[in-house]
Amino acid sequence: MERSLFGFILRYSKREQLAIVPLVLLSMVVYFASLDLPKTIVNNAILGRGFSQANSTQVLLDFAFTLPAFLGGAKVVMLDGFALERIPYLLALTLLFLGLIVIGGLLKYQINTMKGWLGERMLRRLRFSLFDHILRFPLPHFRHVKAAEMATMIKDEVEPVGGFVGESLITPLFLGGQALTAMIFILYQHFYLGAVAFVMVLLQAVIIPKMRRRLLALSLQRQITARQLAGRIAECVDGVVEIHAHDTSNFERAEISSRLGQMFKIRFELYQRKFMIKFLNNFLSQITPFLFYLIGGYLAITGNLDIGTLVAVIAAYKDLPSPIKELIDWDQQRLDTEIKYNQVIEQFMVDELAPAQQQEVIDAPTLPSRGLIRASNLSLLDESGSKLLDSVSFSLPMNGRLAVVGSNSSGGGALAQVLARLVSPTGGNLEIGGIDMTRAPEAVTGRAMAYVGPTSYLFPVSVRENLLYGLRHRPMRPAEYAASERRALAADLKETARAGNITLDIRADWVDYEAAGVAGPEEMDARLLQALKIVELEETIFEIGLRSTAQAHLSRELLDDILRAREAMRERLVQPELRALVERFDQNRYNRNATLAENLLFGTPVGKNLNADNLGSNSYLRRVLDETGLAHDLLSIGHKLAETMVELFSDLPPGHELFDQFSFVRYEDLPNVKGVLAQVAELGLDRIGESDRNVLLTLPFKLIAAKHRLDLIDESLEAKILDARQHFRAGLPASMQGEIEFFDPARQMGAATLQDNILFGKIVYGQAQGAARIGALLREVLDALGLRPLVMKIGLDFQVGTGGTRLAVTERQKIALGRAVLKRPALLILDQAAAVLDPATERRVVSNVLQAQDRGGVVWVLGRPELASSFDQVLVMDRGRLVEQGDFEKLKHGGGALSKLLGPG
Repeated sequence: MERSLFGFILRYSKREQLAIVPLVLLSMVVYFASLDLPKTIVNNAILGRGFSQANSTQVLLDFAFTLPAFLGGAKVVMLDGFALERIPYLLALTLLFLGLIVIGGLLKYQINTMKGWLGERMLRRLRFSLFDHILRFPLPHFRHVKAAEMATMIKDEVEPVGGFVGESLITPLFLGGQALTAMIFILYQHFYLGAVAFVMVLLQAVIIPKMRRRLLALSLQRQITARQLAGRIAECVDGVVEIHAHDTSNFERAEISSRLGQMFKIRFELYQRKFMIKFLNNFLSQITPFLFYLIGGYLAITGNLDIGTLVAVIAAYKDLPSPIKELIDWDQQRLDTEIKYNQVIEQFMVDELAPAQQQEVIDAPTLPSRGLIRASNLSLLDESGSKLLDSVSFSLPMNGRLAVVGSNSSGGGALAQVLARLVSPTGGNLEIGGIDMTRAPEAVTGRAMAYVGPTSYLFPVSVRENLLYGLRHRPMRPAEYAASERRALAADLKETARAGNITLDIRADWVDYEAAGVAGPEEMDARLLQALKIVELEETIFEIGLRSTAQAHLSRELLDDILRAREAMRERLVQPELRALVERFDQNRYNRNATLAENLLFGTPVGKNLNADNLGSNSYLRRVLDETGLAHDLLSIGHKLAETMVELFSDLPPGHELFDQFSFVRYEDLPNVKGVLAQVAELGLDRIGESDRNVLLTLPFKLIAAKHRLDLIDESLEAKILDARQHFRAGLPASMQGEIEFFDPARQMGAATLQDNILFGKIVYGQAQGAARIGALLREVLDALGLRPLVMKIGLDFQVGTGGTRLAVTERQKIALGRAVLKRPALLILDQAAAVLDPATERRVVSNVLQAQDRGGVVWVLGRPELASSFDQVLVMDRGRLVEQGDFEKLKHGGGALSKLLGPG
């Protein structure tokens, strides 16, 4: 990356900048002609100079020139022109003037378009280069940077650079040429008036930039404080649990308020100075016409200046301040952009940046297949010079199992990161199958090895996409495109290459099926399920599949399968011991285990218009509630629920289990609900505003009578709801027909969960082991019908949320383990990857992974030393040094470091 802004601009856009120059020069010729033509119109056509006779004519568009004497001095006539009388001459001149205006405008449009196109391309290049640098940062550097600040710099802080690139060379050329053309024209018309204009322009060019120096400093301060604010807000978001747990929210408010106050002062001073400069600039621009009218008027009255020339000079100067002002603005923008560019580049120029060749695409890299895993004198220093690893050496067969144990500060984690080449060792070598892994490109290390740390990150996509992530090294099979799409793709790739971006097609199939041990996508689901079974996540994904909707998998076969499962469950549920565990949907009965919204609609909303949060404000439903007399009842229930929620939740921290049990109000909505209750106390329930009414009406729709047990729904209210159900369906407008799927025993409900579809009802609350028994029955029925893979497939499409937050920590870690196992690496490196699991589960997962990794080696940093009994070799680490290694049983009884870790017995 270029350290200077203009170095970056010239290196990557010189040819495009030069391509615009001819258009700029042509526009100057047109501009000069448009300045000169009004004088001819006024003096010749309007005032009649040259039309002294009644039938006089003047020639228009005659082009001739005389050759130099050494060439003979002959007169060359290129165009004789047209002889026109006064009125036609006036018409022709004005049309020519209009033509010059149009041509000048079109040239300016084309120049601006090309500048914008060039600027956006360079902005794309710069953003890609910065992101590329992030991917090449050494891992320890991420301890010094904040994700929010890096994202802000790439997204916002370099935005002005893109806008300036197109302006960097062409704008001063265009504006300077325009100003110079106008100045030459004025001097050509009258020297004294030109001198006046020159002096005023010189004053502007000297005074204004000096006044703007303080603006540059303020602009830099504004940029830095804004970046720091973004980073501090991100810290608060990441640490929100600690903020609430320690009651420091007001401290954080005060801290952010202080930062905002500092930004306010900077911005206020900046605005004051900017508008003062604008006032002075406008004053200097406007005083020159005053001098023109005074001096030029005097000269015209005394006969020393003709009116046409004065009009032309005033018209030319009218256009002069604008380019001068814009040139001054350009210089301000240049300085400001250079500061921004230098600030950003400084943050991205780090020591030990990985070379670009290390991450280049290699179609068929040489991967280790036989030999030894050999570490020789591996050493690692931290930034303070302390030894994290001190000359660690060991060797292991390619399919060997190595356990690393020790205290929390043993250095096992550092060893795992060095082995995975996440951190480059300070000294020593690491070879796998004869390949030096300390110098190998990531195309080798990323495929030959897999790493899972104590905490793992999941991308905000589906479970399936997270599992497959480790197999996406390069496009394996091109995407199929229609002819028109191929042409568009070729154009996109050409532009991508010109912007210096990578030209790999993201829509291609990137999954390396061969690395996963399958022939293609048809076999991949079975392989994914196998990986889930190894890490004991299969049942969790099955339950997620049951709780998910099947909309993404709708097909005729799926509909038939769901109906078959529904019929099988209906036959099982007639048994006396099971009948009371599920309350099925019935058109003529109120289901006390379903929400009030589900009972009222007797169906599942498709989209957001009829979901529980929006029902209270839906105009059609409100009309149904008014016509059936249910509106006042629900409003009263909403009022009681609001009072109950405020009473229950006011003193509870966010995330308390009661919020899940009574999910009527979110923690952040409590202040709003309190405000509504205050309005009810002041005005009465029937006189509150429409927005407050909507808040109260929304609450009852989430009420489940059997679950919440608040005794707010009696038999008379149930009857009213059943009556409203009939009214709602009978009068449903045609425009809303597609927004709900009504419960129908003969049809599948795409918007409902798979479990609700199969049960065609709700599991009854309060029955001992009811949910577990129905869950077991569902598994039995689905297994008998061969539908378990279908449920798993739906579960694999579950979106895990930002960082995997929709899953438990243990589930996130299991997915990361499954992702590593799926790669079948030559060396699987695990740093306490299963430590978050309970001891029994961790032991089983360790055993499963060791058994599954039959083609390659395993190095596992263990938090529980006793688990090392399943490994071929044990390393005992202490403060970065290897203090003991060997067979587990021998070390266990040898009285050394491992014996002390295991303790007595």
